[in-house]
Amino acid sequence: MKTQPTDHLDTLAVHAGQEPDPTTGAIMTPIYQTSTYVQSAPGEHKGYEYSRTDNPTRTALQANIAALEGGAYGLAFASGLAATDTLLRLYGPGDHVIVGNDVYGGTYRLFEQVLRRYGLEFSYVDVTDPAAVASAIRPETRLIWLETPTNPLLAIADIEDIARRARGSIAGEHIRIAVDNTFASPYLQQPLRLGADIVVHSTTKYLGGHSDVVGGAIVTNDAEVYERLKFLQNAVGAVPGPLDCWLTLRGIKTLHLRMARHSENAQAVAEYLEAHPKVERVYYPGLESHPQHELARKQMRAPGGMVSIIMRDGEEAARQFVQRTRLFALAESLGGVESLIEHPYSMTHASTASSEIAVPPGLVRLSVGVEHIDDLLADLEQALAD
Repeated sequence: MKTQPTDHLDTLAVHAGQEPDPTTGAIMTPIYQTSTYVQSAPGEHKGYEYSRTDNPTRTALQANIAALEGGAYGLAFASGLAATDTLLRLYGPGDHVIVGNDVYGGTYRLFEQVLRRYGLEFSYVDVTDPAAVASAIRPETRLIWLETPTNPLLAIADIEDIARRARGSIAGEHIRIAVDNTFASPYLQQPLRLGADIVVHSTTKYLGGHSDVVGGAIVTNDAEVYERLKFLQNAVGAVPGPLDCWLTLRGIKTLHLRMARHSENAQAVAEYLEAHPKVERVYYPGLESHPQHELARKQMRAPGGMVSIIMRDGEEAARQFVQRTRLFALAESLGGVESLIEHPYSMTHASTASSEIAVPPGLVRLSVGVEHIDDLLADLEQALAD
């Protein structure tokens, strides 16, 4: 059986990068639980020599994610931060990176507490304003790092406009655009088709989708970037094991089904919370009140499964709310089939406290799962009750 070329994400999620096992005909990609491979002569092998360098299960995952993103090359890593760290190793002392002023706390921690020590320079700007991004470009700018939607305030960056302005700038020929597409997933948004050079994922989240595996990925169409990243992947060694790859592949097969339900449920949750008197503000791209609502409709297939809110009575109200839900589990991470709730100020974004991108203390972030919407709304209602 040979899979047919297609642009339909639903079909790619199930089939891309995977053929029946040539030895047994098994329709599911096997877990090649091996570290090493026999060679017929020194340097003569069947494409695999050591599983840090390559593993057949990982090969299938990398091809699958690349196809979903509309990219030519994919690389898998042990975590989303491992992917980010490997990508930033393309750059050196004096190189300048423009970053959104609302990003995942772990990304900020990596940039500020690790990579800045090695001479990289970072500027944080409002990525919802393409002109502000362009104004931050210097002759030594080499990378623009975008999250869209951002974490946790769910702002939307116009990838196409930013890419156009960057390439027309003083450092344009040297600048790459990288997009962390974790919140959207490739089912909702494909940054490479909008002008980005590199896409990064925490596959732990929507791609894996079941809160049972940690991983990361990078996708690009640039052969030169791929070859350098492939070298770094092997040299640095932050790679996923074959079981991790298999679990992620299994999760991806239902990506299109899950993302539709996540978005449907999140829309209903956002509308409910926007009307609640204890909620001061709701951040969700699917609401008409969102400042980039029209851009989200243009750039994304659906608004996604993440909702953030500001509690009217501040931090204490936020802390009480996240501890009173029953279906929404109090936990970090996101993107699983189960609903989660968290207090970013003290949890995922604690590393940004007292920084220029600190999150509001009254902020609550919800990862809306695929449960029945009536049950989710009932849970929120009881948690917000006096």
